[in-house]
Amino acid sequence: MSIRLRLVLSYLAMLIVPLVLSILAVIVVFKLDGSRGNPIKNIINQEADVYADIKLMSIREPESFLQRSVADGIDERLNMINMNLIVRVNNDIVYTSPDISSTVHLGRLPEFGAVSDYDSDFRGQHLITRHEDFLLPDQREGSVFVVSDDNPFPKYIQGYFAWLFTILLIILALTNGVLTYLVSRSIIRPLKALQRAAEEIKEGNLDYQVNPKSKDEIGKLSVAFEEMRVKLKESVELQLQYEENRKELISNISHDLKTPVTAIKGYVEGIMDGVTDSPDKLDRYVKTIYSKTVDMDRMIDELFLISKLDLGKLPFHFEKVDIGAYIQDCAQEITFDMEKRGIKLELTALPEEAVLIKADREKLKRVLVNILENAMKYMDKSDGKISLRVIVQDGKAVVSVKDNGQGISKDALPHIFDRFYRVDPSRNTSTGGSGLGLAIAKQIIEEHDGLIWAESETGKGTTVYISLPAWNKHDREGA
Repeated sequence: MSIRLRLVLSYLAMLIVPLVLSILAVIVVFKLDGSRGNPIKNIINQEADVYADIKLMSIREPESFLQRSVADGIDERLNMINMNLIVRVNNDIVYTSPDISSTVHLGRLPEFGAVSDYDSDFRGQHLITRHEDFLLPDQREGSVFVVSDDNPFPKYIQGYFAWLFTILLIILALTNGVLTYLVSRSIIRPLKALQRAAEEIKEGNLDYQVNPKSKDEIGKLSVAFEEMRVKLKESVELQLQYEENRKELISNISHDLKTPVTAIKGYVEGIMDGVTDSPDKLDRYVKTIYSKTVDMDRMIDELFLISKLDLGKLPFHFEKVDIGAYIQDCAQEITFDMEKRGIKLELTALPEEAVLIKADREKLKRVLVNILENAMKYMDKSDGKISLRVIVQDGKAVVSVKDNGQGISKDALPHIFDRFYRVDPSRNTSTGGSGLGLAIAKQIIEEHDGLIWAESETGKGTTVYISLPAWNKHDREGA
């Protein structure tokens, strides 16, 4: 249940529950009071008793109405049922209840002998509920009036008002307190758990897990927080791995650069010391120095290239390329250099129809050259052979480069695309290279939204696969 719905329901409950409980409380109060008799019936009975006494007194002892003590007694009985007494003789008011004496409009009282006088309004909210005429012994005309407010039961209700008000306050306090506690508990507890997790993460404990226990907004927040924690942990671990790789990178660069620099320094010192006492020896020294310089220059270029790839600052110029025709052109350019090394390059399969891909021609050629050079570098057969093939599979153009070289061990195969990784752990220069060629190839292919992987069998050769998304008919029409 969402927090919004929970709050709406709790708000409705805070309105409805107190109302229902208040009604029940009123019913219970009246029921308890009703055990002593029906209150409304009691009022009616009291009113009837007073009316009967007034009627009897007007017949038997009318002069008693003129006695102050008698009139006060009747008025006191009437006050108990929220009524008042007025006594008039001829046109003079001889008694008026203290509650109405200051404001009553006496001129509006019914005349002696009037018939239609019940419920007549003679002063604002006051109603005449009883009019009884009588004759005094001296033949003076007298009238007794019983007047009441519109509501005949305010005094009765007033007697219970304090109790009802107190009960209502208790009901409101309990209802709101319980509902507020339940709702706040369902919100505050998970928030405290999130706060605890945040403090643990702040202290560096990235293993502290948050277990969502609800599916509301806080539960979703907890799920997002847990996902953030996992990614943050992975990021920190990756950062530590990057730091280790950086240290290893510096070590590898230092080693790979120091080797040709040391060789160049040695040959130069030999020339300076006069060791090259013949033109042939001097020429051999100079060519060696040049070769080492070329190796250093290439290594620096590859380091610069992979650095730009990491920073995303190497521009790619993508265009539609027919992968079959492109591979054929690249093979023709490389064939001559490979034949000089005694290696045969073959095109074993090409698509019959044009297969378009989105590619940067120059960068893709760099990938192919790096893979082919790596294959030639580790070729140990006198009849070396490298074959190229292009097939379409599941909407992908798959290029394979297969050689019959020495192959790669199962332990080394997963790492050949790592930077500075060499199958030969001694890092000697017999096989050349910087160990960055396949790492650069992998990053370039990933920029093409493709995949690159290898399969190998020791002693039989290695196959490197490049999978690139092929443009479908819809892409061609929209291009």
